[in-house]
Amino acid sequence: ASAGGGASAAMAAAPRWRERLFALYFLSHIPITALIDLQPLLPAGIAPRALTDLLQQYATAFRDPMMLQPPEWFKAFIYCEAFLQLPFFPVAAYAFLKGGCRWIRTPAIIYSTHVATTLFAILAHILFHDFSKSELAGPQTLRERLVLLSIYLPYLLIPLLLLFTMLCNPHYKHVEKRKRK
Repeated sequence: ASAGGGASAAMAAAPRWRERLFALYFLSHIPITALIDLQPLLPAGIAPRALTDLLQQYATAFRDPMMLQPPEWFKAFIYCEAFLQLPFFPVAAYAFLKGGCRWIRTPAIIYSTHVATTLFAILAHILFHDFSKSELAGPQTLRERLVLLSIYLPYLLIPLLLLFTMLCNPHYKHVEKRKRK
């Protein structure tokens, strides 16, 4: 067998290392979303004290006022996370843990495109917003902005890798056979 033949066969197979990464991403996202990310949508006093303390410590350490007092546009993204993304996480985790599930292609394309779009807005806000007028401490220096950016960046990069995989890997680009009339 030639090296080229083996490479094309490997490319046509489901990319297992990526599927494992995607499964880990979606599995880890379930508790992060349910326990931390959705807190800004809850009435005060509903979330357990340990979780509100954890969110407060995060927001203080990383200077992320958006999680404690989210602007309306950011709150809209959290609602999308709650009602569109969270139900998708276990489905995607299952598909990528099982491996080779071509049916995940379209939902994964929709998910990754949606998330990448929201993350561009969030990252631009982190980089360019004037936080000096914020009630809560936001990033002031370039270093503080880059540290906060590094927290959000994986939630852009992994969906972009997911999108690239769904669009470009031959395993996920199957052509459905049409019935002849």
